[in-house]
Amino acid sequence: METDSSLLSSEVDLEQQELYQQLLLQTMETRQSKIPESKVIRPQPGLCVKTLTLPDKQKVFVNICQSATVPTPPQLSREKLVELLESEDPSGYRVPMSLGEPHTEVDNSFQGCTAYDVVISEDFFQKCVKDPLFQQFLIAVSLEGLENKYNLELSRDWKVLKNRKFLGSVNEQNIRTNRKPVIQEINSRDTHTAPAKRPEFCLLVEPPAGDTEFLIAEIQLPGVASSRSLVLDLGEDRLVLNARPSLFHLDCFIPVFIDQEGSVALYNTNTQILTVTMPVVSS
Repeated sequence: METDSSLLSSEVDLEQQELYQQLLLQTMETRQSKIPESKVIRPQPGLCVKTLTLPDKQKVFVNICQSATVPTPPQLSREKLVELLESEDPSGYRVPMSLGEPHTEVDNSFQGCTAYDVVISEDFFQKCVKDPLFQQFLIAVSLEGLENKYNLELSRDWKVLKNRKFLGSVNEQNIRTNRKPVIQEINSRDTHTAPAKRPEFCLLVEPPAGDTEFLIAEIQLPGVASSRSLVLDLGEDRLVLNARPSLFHLDCFIPVFIDQEGSVALYNTNTQILTVTMPVVSS
């Protein structure tokens, strides 16, 4: 991903400045008034993993649970998984999961410990328990997710408990259900077919100086006539865009964490530029 630093200055023309202001105002109103849609689920036990925090070596248990409510990740064969693990960027494949808050439990030795609940797709969990390679991959991404969310360092010398699927009691979790921003449209044009390719894009920050409050993605989509052909999905640090039928595909990671529900997207059919305004989540 390339960031054009020259666009972070005042060289943006008046029309684009007005567009950014419109999007920023709309985004701020959305953050103030919109209550994120969510669903309360009670996951099913799956497997329990024992590991340690580093460097203090405190005992930690990770309850990997399953639920039909959590989205299933893209199909992945065993051969593709091997290629992925051997690649330079294995993080390119993401497993949707819900990471619960830490809760204090007591282990078999009546010692206090910390447990975390990780909920994944029921279908993907069943695939993982049938294949040791997928199970190792699942445990690795679960530990990585907990490390990133809770600023932990967990030992990779883990152990899957044979006679226990869950430590403690199964707690309900809140799953967000509205992760896709609405794409609004200005004017219209005819669509021209073209082979699928990665579109040109750049990232802007707002304000240009000081702490970043918003990240703005400007994506050029020549030949796309209508926002109806666009499918945009935002993760906490990822942007995925598809322009149908197979015109463009963009899958990139964002260098900061963003507020998906507060984000706003607008497609200008005159300039054929999609502008996505994303509030930055303060660390």
